Amino acid sequence: MELSLFVSTFALIFVAELPDKTAFAALFLATSHNPFAVFLGAAAAFVIQSVVAVACGSLLSLLPPQFVHITAGILFLVFAVMMWCRKDSQTEKPQSESEGKTIQFYKSVAAAFMTIFIAEWGDLTQLATATLVAKYQSPLTIFTSATLALWAVAAIGVIVGSQLKHRIQPQLLQRVAASAFAVVGISMLIRA
Repeated sequence: MELSLFVSTFALIFVAELPDKTAFAALFLATSHNPFAVFLGAAAAFVIQSVVAVACGSLLSLLPPQFVHITAGILFLVFAVMMWCRKDSQTEKPQSESEGKTIQFYKSVAAAFMTIFIAEWGDLTQLATATLVAKYQSPLTIFTSATLALWAVAAIGVIVGSQLKHRIQPQLLQRVAASAFAVVGISMLIRA
């Protein structure tokens, strides 16, 4: 029973998350940030979201969808503006090269974490995880399976995004990513 629950939960969450806004957010963040930092930030956000889903069970569905959409929409728009206005990192001179890379790495982790954390709040996959916990009373299996499925989707997005970074002119990619974030943000605000 546990293995079949693990596999079915993984498949359900993976398929539901693949076309989701958070998968595209990971992809676009990886085009302009360190891919490993983006994955770490996304992975941490997904762990916390899964913990919340498991702990709260079906109570998460009581969060007002308007609040979730407005908050996520605003965050996506803020990141769109930041991405659009971002200067080439080579023009900024940190105190030392390694210190600058370390600071940029942590900024990338934080950006990915905040984007995914807010966008995923009350999302279909989080609610599905909560519902599965409420139905099957197997929180550890469902937490592990759902989290691994979310990580797999984030990894796919990061890999695709980091490959695009090397194949397309960085300025163009930055503008496309900023535009995509703005479209997602506006659509979330409209849905609210």
